[in-house]
Amino acid sequence: MFTTRPELAGTFGMVASTHWLASAAGMATLEAGGNAFDAAVAAGLTLQVVEPHLNGPGGEVPILFARSPRAASGAGVPVVLSGQGVAPAGATIDAFGSLGLDLIPGTGLLAATVPGALGAWLTLLRDHGTLPLDAVLRFAIEYAEHGHPVHPRVAATVASVSEHFRTHWPTSAATWLAPDGAPPTAGRLFRNPVLASTYRRLLDAARGPSREAQIDAALASWYTGFVAEAIDEFSRVPVMDDSGRAHRGLLTGEDLASWAPRYEPPVTLDWQGWTLAKAGPWSQGPALLQALAMLDGHPAAGAGAGYASGTADADLVHVSAEAVKLAMADREAWYGDTAEAPVDDLLSTSYTEQRRALISDRASTELRPGSPGGRPPRLPAFVTDAAAGVRVDRGTIAGVGEPTVDTRGTTRGDTCHVDVVDRWGNLVSATPSGGWLQSSPVIPSLGFALGTRAQMFWLEPGLPNSLQPGKRPRTTLTPSLALRGGVPTLAFGTPGGDQQEQWQLCFWLAHVLGGLDLQAAIDAPAWHTTSFPSSFYPREMSPGELVVESRLGDDTIAELRRRGHAVTVSDPWSLGRLSAVSVDPETGILRAGANPRGMQGYAVGR
Repeated sequence: MFTTRPELAGTFGMVASTHWLASAAGMATLEAGGNAFDAAVAAGLTLQVVEPHLNGPGGEVPILFARSPRAASGAGVPVVLSGQGVAPAGATIDAFGSLGLDLIPGTGLLAATVPGALGAWLTLLRDHGTLPLDAVLRFAIEYAEHGHPVHPRVAATVASVSEHFRTHWPTSAATWLAPDGAPPTAGRLFRNPVLASTYRRLLDAARGPSREAQIDAALASWYTGFVAEAIDEFSRVPVMDDSGRAHRGLLTGEDLASWAPRYEPPVTLDWQGWTLAKAGPWSQGPALLQALAMLDGHPAAGAGAGYASGTADADLVHVSAEAVKLAMADREAWYGDTAEAPVDDLLSTSYTEQRRALISDRASTELRPGSPGGRPPRLPAFVTDAAAGVRVDRGTIAGVGEPTVDTRGTTRGDTCHVDVVDRWGNLVSATPSGGWLQSSPVIPSLGFALGTRAQMFWLEPGLPNSLQPGKRPRTTLTPSLALRGGVPTLAFGTPGGDQQEQWQLCFWLAHVLGGLDLQAAIDAPAWHTTSFPSSFYPREMSPGELVVESRLGDDTIAELRRRGHAVTVSDPWSLGRLSAVSVDPETGILRAGANPRGMQGYAVGR
């Protein structure tokens, strides 16, 4: 079948990400003698500069990795490194109630959690990399200091919020707009010298008798030094957010000082000879596992089903969308950063069979959480009200699966992704996000904005995802790592907010069921449903909606409509921005593919 690019193959190393400059930085790091962890950090830090509308130093990152099967310790065992920051000590439901808010705003300072991205990247480098900090940070510094060609999506995002910057966020206007108020011009060099200075101050702080001690010193300068001090001071000043009012932030230097990224075991599912690993229920990762468990054994998802022509048929699209609806309903009722999340019950055979039985030949428009372990579900009152309402207009579907950004900076959510495999078989999959240039005002002494991930909490007590100090919001960020025969083989992921699991499901079905190679599976037509509450402010939903790329074909689209789906036909190359890398443990051949949508993602390797 036709593919937009070749599936890359080699034996030295592969890097795939959502921006060619990040992929090149990762590959240059491998060529300089680094391993997959060094390369992932170099690529991740570069993404903070070249995709600032999708991630930044004030954001977060979950990282899934597995050390080479030949490693001296931790060989072949998938591990999650959580770089998702927590809610500040002052972020209580009562505090927001006193402000008259029933949802946490999606912009401004109130929604800030502890910035976790830098801490996670440097922790990965310290514990599993081999190179010093300057060797992996030099690319981000170069592009911030000397400039990088602005991608059209970055220019468009800045343009959409330029009036808001000029009127309400002058520090952002000073960073992102020219003296005459004009946004950056696509393709022209853009510099952020203040951000470059922040990175250089990290390097200046990286002193010590060993590589590890130097990285620890840099971490300290971030979480207890000049960065924490600047964040604490800036958060005390009220700024306008999308509630229509100005609020000061809740994040303090003490919140940063008391936080550190942590290693955790993943949640896994065995599926037709594979084992798929995801982050726990503080992410939406288990939803992909639930959907796959429901599909396993379903006639529409048998070996090779639906991909005779390289494109999924109506049966497979229908059944997968219905499985996702059920999984996402469970996400709303049961997922959160709590030890009581019933993951084992949600993935049990008996519960999966109950859920699979709910999938009929007709599209459901209901939000139907289940009762794992016999416990009755409880949805947030806000979700119950929304589910009983009419279809919500979600705005124009962006042409490349990017977030819709309104004039106040409200973003429906998107991010970046990077995957790396090296010649030793180390695998890394990471999905950095948050700290978007449009999320909150630039901190003038640092050159970056804080994130707004706390908007995903509920302000209703007693729910798994209720706001609580020191708790992680139930995030949408969700990298993937798969083992075959118990050996780490495949790393993949995508940006896309609530759609991340769904577009990864499309890739998985095309690759594993359809037998398509990595690039062909990425290129295959994609789809997703919006028939569940958005994780982003203002938490809308569109009951029964199914968004499909037009390349699915008129006959398939007509059949989906006949089955009751409210089908929205998107552009032929518009949904998902996947990347993937793999290693064949028998031959040592490495492979990679990257998304052509948006004309920005790239895989490199040899």
